[in-house]
Amino acid sequence: MALPVPRLSIPAALALGSAALGAAFATGLFLGKRWPPWGYRRHQRLLPPPDNPLWQYLLSRSMREHPALRSLRLLTLEQPQGDSMMTCEQAQLLANLARLIKAKKALDLGTFTGYSALALALALPEAGRVVTCEVDAEPPKLGRPLWKQAEVEQKIDLRLQPALQTLDELLAAGEAGTFDIAVVDADKENCTAYYERCLQLLRPGGVLAVLRVLWRGEVLQPQPKNKAVECVRNLNERILRDARVYISLLPLDDGLSLAFKI
Repeated sequence: MALPVPRLSIPAALALGSAALGAAFATGLFLGKRWPPWGYRRHQRLLPPPDNPLWQYLLSRSMREHPALRSLRLLTLEQPQGDSMMTCEQAQLLANLARLIKAKKALDLGTFTGYSALALALALPEAGRVVTCEVDAEPPKLGRPLWKQAEVEQKIDLRLQPALQTLDELLAAGEAGTFDIAVVDADKENCTAYYERCLQLLRPGGVLAVLRVLWRGEVLQPQPKNKAVECVRNLNERILRDARVYISLLPLDDGLSLAFKI
């Protein structure tokens, strides 16, 4: 049985959120990647390697991964491109932000096997809803049984079509300003379009999270060699200068940008 969560005043909740983000920034900056039991990344590491004892200690004292989440994460890491999934510490941070702002509606762009959708669904109330977008019907089949096992399958609305199509349908249906949190982990060529549409769909005070904004360090290249890097750099510049949001860019895994809609 879950323990009751104390109600917080708005100043206390904001202080708690600021402290959580500060802690995430500090741990990501100084400790970097995950310790081996939490899974390897095969891409280039920007920060200290995962064989850092203090990072293992941090994860062992902070992670509260639901059994279904853990099972899905381990299953996903066995799949081709499985290491492209969101990390467990990123998922927990986003789920805690969803709880902090009392989210009821979430967007998840880039379902893959459904790990992020499951993490968000577990954080939402019983009547909550996660709209998750994927173009490939196969990967989510791995997650569906675990959504059911966690008793949140009814909260997850899987859309098997291009994410832009889903976002446009939601806007056309009058759902602008009704979502509380949006997570973007889809193709980078459309990342600016995703950002703009998600911002329209979010309510004031909502959170927009964009993953892989450091792109293995290639954002530092003066002349990017591929389109994805150029798109990521352009989005990072756009978010920095966007007066509609407050921002934090955290060096968790391959970079996590948080934009808080004003």
